[in-house]
Amino acid sequence: MTDQPQDALRFPFETMPEFGEITEVRPGILWTRVPLPYRLDHVNIYLIRDGEGWAVIDTGIQTDAARQTWEHILAGPLKGARITRVIVTHYHPDHIGLAGWLCDRFDAPLLTSFSTFMGCKVISQGASESMTRYNFDFYLSHGMTEQAAGVVAIQGNEYLRRVGSLPKSFLRLLMPDTLEIGGRAFRVITGDGHAAEQVMLYCQDEGLLFAADQVIERISPNISVFADEPNGDPLGHFLRALRFLRAEIPDDVLVLPGHRRIFHGLHQRCAELEAHHQERCQRVLDACAGGPKSIADLVPVLFTRDLDPHQMSFAFTETLAHVNRLVRRGEITADVRDGRIFHVLSGAAE
Repeated sequence: MTDQPQDALRFPFETMPEFGEITEVRPGILWTRVPLPYRLDHVNIYLIRDGEGWAVIDTGIQTDAARQTWEHILAGPLKGARITRVIVTHYHPDHIGLAGWLCDRFDAPLLTSFSTFMGCKVISQGASESMTRYNFDFYLSHGMTEQAAGVVAIQGNEYLRRVGSLPKSFLRLLMPDTLEIGGRAFRVITGDGHAAEQVMLYCQDEGLLFAADQVIERISPNISVFADEPNGDPLGHFLRALRFLRAEIPDDVLVLPGHRRIFHGLHQRCAELEAHHQERCQRVLDACAGGPKSIADLVPVLFTRDLDPHQMSFAFTETLAHVNRLVRRGEITADVRDGRIFHVLSGAAE
């Protein structure tokens, strides 16, 4: 995820709750946070009053620290309460990692999109030796060194495996279903780009949007191209989802994102994210104007800070997402030379 400047968004809660502590957003809607072992050090968890219990939106990653935080929540603020259902917005481990654990503990159903359920089952099995080699060759073909490609390919496997076993079945959430939770009606909206069929929930009556990782204050969610869909256009999907939100959801909703603070200013934030990615596309074009560039060449153009292997994996695949968007727009062209892929301005390939 990329740091962004914030400009005039409105925050009804200036500070985020401490890990495992509860902030009441509205009557019957609670907000807490669970720690992550990364630079982005937390994920937001929401609870919605659901009859005699609580429906949970997202769960956190499968780590000892995350489980201990949940134990604190369940023994403290939610002592004696029942989790009625577990709603997961998308398949990334920081959101789905403890879903199976919670479902099993409370005999609660799992609600999510088809892409989330099936995608998680696939990626969380861990890559086979042949798939790890395929990923290694993928990074290598785009200019990464053998040493870096080896580290990133293995590091990615470790992150994806931080998910507990899911229930054997789930209830599919599909746009434009209506989901009833404790007397509130939520319109199911799905977006792509950050994750396939990412679930958002919109309560029109109360002006609430649980936005998952689609729209976050200050940071742009990671948009990545991976080896199993090397010519995909997730950035195009992400921008289309932003346009949909601006067209369909009022600007004055309260946005409850997957990370960082709750805010007002949906349309402005969507516009900022669109402008941010257009600026990064322009950086790629400017770099390619100076000659053929591999993805490895372009990573430091978009990411100027030092990157650990976890961050490098996301930076590399996000850089490719911007390149693929420009290829789709016809502004740059892929040029294969001795098994390595370079990118040049359209019409400039030798």
